[in-house]
Amino acid sequence: MKDKFYQYIQNLQDQICKGLEDIDGVAKFREDIWDRPDTSAGLSTGGGGGRTRVIENGAVFEKGGVNISAVQGKLPDSMQKLFNVGEADFFACGLSLVIHPKNPMVPTVHANWRYFEMYDTSTEFSTGSRKVINSWFGGGQDLTPYYLFEEDAFHFHQTCKTACDKHNPDFYPKYKKQCDDYFWNAHRNEARGIGGLFFDYLKETEDQSMGDWYNFVTEVGNSFLDAYLPIVAKRKDLPFTQEQRTWQEIRRGRYVEFNLVHDKGTLFGLKTNGRIESILMSLPPHVQWHYDHHPAVGSEEEKVVKVLEKPVDWI
Repeated sequence: MKDKFYQYIQNLQDQICKGLEDIDGVAKFREDIWDRPDTSAGLSTGGGGGRTRVIENGAVFEKGGVNISAVQGKLPDSMQKLFNVGEADFFACGLSLVIHPKNPMVPTVHANWRYFEMYDTSTEFSTGSRKVINSWFGGGQDLTPYYLFEEDAFHFHQTCKTACDKHNPDFYPKYKKQCDDYFWNAHRNEARGIGGLFFDYLKETEDQSMGDWYNFVTEVGNSFLDAYLPIVAKRKDLPFTQEQRTWQEIRRGRYVEFNLVHDKGTLFGLKTNGRIESILMSLPPHVQWHYDHHPAVGSEEEKVVKVLEKPVDWI
C-alpha cells in the first residue's frame, strides 16, 4: 500500500503543478529533491526524503508549494505519547500544498493527502520485511477566502461532496464537520476559512478495507483541481485596491497563527526532523498584524469575519 500510494502522490504532484502553472501563465515551479537523515539510527541518510516544488512571483500566484515526502525511522518519544504507543518504527508519505494568490479576490487553498504505517521493532528497515502493526490514511482540502463570493464557497463544497458521495453519503457531512472543528483558531475564536474536508485515522474496519480507503482518498485528491481552478479563473483578473490588499495581508496573519500554533502537520514535521524549508513553505511572503484591528461595520471585510464566527452549511 505504501508503494502504491507514494506512486499516486508523485503523479498527483505532477498534475497539480501543471494545472497551476497553466492558469498562472508566467511562473514555473522550482524543484528541490532532498534527503532526510535518519538520526535515530545514527545515519546521515536513509530516513527518506521528498520532492519540494515552490512557485513564486507569478502573474496569479504570489507564493505556493506542492510537496511530496516519504520518511521513515524510529517514532520519536513525543509522537509515541501522541499515538499512545511504545517504541515503534514508522513510515509516512504524503502530498501537502498551500497556494497564496496575489489578488485578494482569489482565496488561499490548502490540501493534504497522506498515509502512515507503524511497525514492530523486531526487524530492520533494510530487510524489506516489516510487520505492520497499524496503518491509516488522512487528508483533506479547505478554502480560505479574503472576500466572500458565496457561489465560490458552494462550488468548492459541492465538488467535495460529489467526491465523497461516490463512496458513502455520510462522508461529506462527517468530514465537513471535522474540517470545521479542526481549522478553528481557538485563540481567536474563529474559523481559519470556510472549510471543506478533513479526515484522519482512516483505518480498516468491517465495512472499509484499506483498499476502500485508498480509493476514497485518491478520489478526493483527484477532485482538487476541479474544486479550485474554476474559482481562480473567475477571480484572478478582478480589480482590487491597496486597501483590499492590506486586508488580505492582515487575514494572512491569522493563517500563519493557525499553522504555527495548532497545525498537527507542522508539529509532526518538526518532531520527526523534517525539512524546515518544506514544512514552512505554507507561510505567505507578505503578512501584517495590526493592533486590535476591526473592519468597518457593514463592509465586505466584516462580511467575511461574520461568516468565520461559526460553521456554515454551504450545500
